[in-house]
Amino acid sequence: MLTTGKAVKVTLYLSDGARHHGVPVYTSILDFLFHSGISGATVMKGVAGFGARHRMHSAHILEISDHLPIKIEFIESREKVDAVLPELEKRTGSGLIELQETTIVVPPKP
Repeated sequence: MLTTGKAVKVTLYLSDGARHHGVPVYTSILDFLFHSGISGATVMKGVAGFGARHRMHSAHILEISDHLPIKIEFIESREKVDAVLPELEKRTGSGLIELQETTIVVPPKP
């Protein structure tokens, strides 16, 4: 459980077509984070984007793309991030991981 104070925001940039052991990378990562005790994570699917290869990918009504951008974000203590980072690097493949120092405020429970 997170408390008010310093933390690390982790953002992973992926493609929804990427696979890890036959399953979507984002599913593999989310499952790993859940079982690693991370406080919470969110997966967001983009409608358009491009990556390092500068190829535009977008979701059109008549076209199904398996290369749309996926972003996973979570905020956690530095210790927990350091513990999961090596496995995230393995699972991310050609994706990108961003680490950002942040301060969180957890309001008191009523």
